Amino acid sequence: MPRGRSTFTKRQKEQTRQQRQRDKAERRSQRKQEKAVVGSADEMAELSEHAAEQAALFNLGAEDADTAE
Repeated sequence: MPRGRSTFTKRQKEQTRQQRQRDKAERRSQRKQEKAVVGSADEMAELSEHAAEQAALFNLGAEDADTAE
């Protein structure tokens, strides 16, 4: 009993489906990595801004102390 073309077609469709799943998983992991990199860059910028604000506040307090003396 010969197998028809349907077996070949089914196998091809399954391979295509699996390849799409792998591609999708790869894109998902790339987005996660990009998001992590962008998040850390934003976090670093925010921390440096906060540090600059704190430094400005401390400098302002030091100037007030100098004028009081």
